[in-house]
Amino acid sequence: MSGQGLAPDGTIAREGAPDRVPAAFVPVVDAARTRIAETFGGVRLHSAYLYGSIPRGTAIPGVSDLDLQLALRHEPTDTDRADAEAIEEALDHAYPQIDGVGILLSSTRALLSNIERHDAGFFIACLCTPLFGPDLAEQLPRYRPTTLLARETNGDLHLALKRWRSRAAEAVTDADRRALSRVVARRIVRTGFTLIMPRWGGWTSDLDESAELFARYYPEHGDWMRTAAAVGRVPSADPAVLGALIDELGPWLAAEYTAVHGEKRPRP
Repeated sequence: MSGQGLAPDGTIAREGAPDRVPAAFVPVVDAARTRIAETFGGVRLHSAYLYGSIPRGTAIPGVSDLDLQLALRHEPTDTDRADAEAIEEALDHAYPQIDGVGILLSSTRALLSNIERHDAGFFIACLCTPLFGPDLAEQLPRYRPTTLLARETNGDLHLALKRWRSRAAEAVTDADRRALSRVVARRIVRTGFTLIMPRWGGWTSDLDESAELFARYYPEHGDWMRTAAAVGRVPSADPAVLGALIDELGPWLAAEYTAVHGEKRPRP
């Protein structure tokens, strides 16, 4: 892999691997594998994946969360979601080295669909590390840091801003605001990075690196993007910080993104 996250052929390299999981998180990953297999089995589950800081090898005990993607043989049901939530709660309670668990549920049909080729498909092929089951990446193309990839991954920030404003208005506790600030900040940093990704010509998921790369191209917004990266790592309960991300940096970024890359194709 190059210093820009690329394979020798210039395509984006898969960023995680089982042997990069830090020792402190190996028991968590083993438990997740066992619980998922026992709960979903081979009838419902096609394959399972890790993503985020744990398979990248950058997770910090007591700070990082456990992120999982399940590819189901059918569209997710209420039962599937309830079972996933039970696994999330059990793992989060049992392992103090993680600060939360998130399980995404998708059907293999959706993950391999043409409309998701440069969004969910890219996510599986480049940002997810197989946990068990057949790897869907074998049915997906190799990806390059193009405008098409930028548009289809983060070209819908304007829609997210509407949801975040509603959630911010409903947030009544510091815990609510911290949880939302983490989501908002990480998405804004990733959108800022994919805005400049085709010009830079590589890939990274590191928040601080993403913010610094963004600042090379948009120095006038660099400090705010660095702030977003910091909040993405250590969430803030300050309503002013959350408001600035949603109502100041977010709208500018969404408008600039549309001007540079266009809007993401609407989903059914």
